[in-house]
Amino acid sequence: MRLSLMGLLGAAVIAAPAGAAPTPPAPASTRASSPPAQYYVDLNSASRKELMTLPGIGAAEAARIIANRPYLTKSDLVAKNVLLIGPFLSIKPLVVAMPATVAKGKP
Repeated sequence: MRLSLMGLLGAAVIAAPAGAAPTPPAPASTRASSPPAQYYVDLNSASRKELMTLPGIGAAEAARIIANRPYLTKSDLVAKNVLLIGPFLSIKPLVVAMPATVAKGKP
């Protein structure tokens, strides 16, 4: 079976007059807006309430996270037996382990 150029391009291309300007892009108001900036929860400084906003983290898990601080990396949650691998994998993209800062004038 042989296809013609008309069959491949469709009627819309044939119907446009020669020299017609291409259709302009949709205005910004009708385009999909970009997603909001990602907010990460810091394991070393987050409050109990902030930790409990993470999926699968309840009061007991939040208390264990706080009790085992500081964390060098987020994978320390599993290495220190604070969380099992399943709950860790669900929060991994949502958390960071920022290093603790030393206050000025203190060693």
